Amino acid sequence: MQDMRRDRGNRGTFRRATSALAVLAVATSLTACSGGGGGGGGGWFSNLFGAGDAAEKKPIEDYTAEEIYQRAEYDLEQGNFEQAAEWFGEVERLYPYSDWARRGLIMQAYAYHKDRKFEDARAAAQRYLDFYPGEDDAAYAQYLLALSYYDQIDDIGRDQGQTFRALQALRDVIEKYPETEYARSAILKFDLAFDHLGGKEMEIGRYYLKRKHYTAAINRFRVVVEQFQTTSHTPEALHRLVESYLSLGLTDEAQTAGAILGHNFQSTEWYQDSYALLSQNGLKPEAKGNNWLSALYRQLIKGEWL
Repeated sequence: MQDMRRDRGNRGTFRRATSALAVLAVATSLTACSGGGGGGGGGWFSNLFGAGDAAEKKPIEDYTAEEIYQRAEYDLEQGNFEQAAEWFGEVERLYPYSDWARRGLIMQAYAYHKDRKFEDARAAAQRYLDFYPGEDDAAYAQYLLALSYYDQIDDIGRDQGQTFRALQALRDVIEKYPETEYARSAILKFDLAFDHLGGKEMEIGRYYLKRKHYTAAINRFRVVVEQFQTTSHTPEALHRLVESYLSLGLTDEAQTAGAILGHNFQSTEWYQDSYALLSQNGLKPEAKGNNWLSALYRQLIKGEWL
């Protein structure tokens, strides 16, 4: 994910503190809140800065939105993402109609995401979209919402519900903000997530094939060929279809799968393996019979769609 600091620099939306000393001064001043009960987060700073006997005691409500925002940015720079998110939230709570509140909300979503609190990140990003749909950072909020799903995609061997949600959220970024840098990044992630789903089908198909459940395996490989044909898994899926159909004695389907593989992926190892396997059985790759693969061959290779 692109660093948020770069995003702020590119768009000019998020202003940094004028100097590290200024941020440190605000942080040290706000440390005084650690001893008070006032509404917003009393002792959050005590572990980082000593309050000091001479420190002025005043509640957080007496600090400006900019001062609290700068404190949040300081925590963000230090990698204290949870504390940063809390303080960005305080900006929104105390100054709800200010420009700082708008900035704080999108930064809160970012801080939660960095802290891998994805549900909180989604909630903050969605709230930004609800309140500020016409602002420049709405595209980034939509992108953060999608990332909160994408970064939770599990290993191929696990349930892929999160992958489907990531695909839908990434599609929203691409369709709603097509001219932005976030759309370009979303397209790349969409392709990777889509390939991930194809990999899930392949894994299940291999499981069935290894146990000689050929019909079940064929069903999985067929899904890859028909629904995930733009992914990296298609050549292997076609080869596995050759294996499965030969094991069932269905030579027309095996030869046709080999023909499609040879036409589209002739330089791959999968075609070489399929060609050798067909040759061992006195067969060759060619479209034969009237089956779903021969129909696919006519569509993809010969352009006959009717």
